[in-house]
Amino acid sequence: MRIAVQETGVSTFPLGHSNPRVTQYHGHTNIAGYDDKASWCSSFINWSLAQVGIPGTGSALARSWLDWGQPLEQPLFGCIAVLSRDDPTGWKGHVGFFLRTDAQSIFLLGGNQLDQVCEHYYPKATVLAYRWPKST
Repeated sequence: MRIAVQETGVSTFPLGHSNPRVTQYHGHTNIAGYDDKASWCSSFINWSLAQVGIPGTGSALARSWLDWGQPLEQPLFGCIAVLSRDDPTGWKGHVGFFLRTDAQSIFLLGGNQLDQVCEHYYPKATVLAYRWPKST
């Protein structure tokens, strides 16, 4: 979490430009070299974990995290939260580091949230899974 928090404020650049930091995030996924106009929530999680020696999914798809690590029945601070987007049975999603919940929402620290690394909230109903690195 320390590494991810330090990235707070990294954001996409205006059309015609790209933030090289986001391109670095993509370098840890199957879309290495893409600019900041490609979805980058999963790339951010992959990059963040790589900084502390934890292998990620290597995929830019948020739902790739559904098969990563081990499932958690209840979220733990810093775990990976996988969310649905649009269609709960579709391929689209979002992923971020779990911070906390309230009655209606889950709060995540993640990339590509409001086009930046920040804390943001999502409806609890969109949560597909909470994941934690496998024990070695």
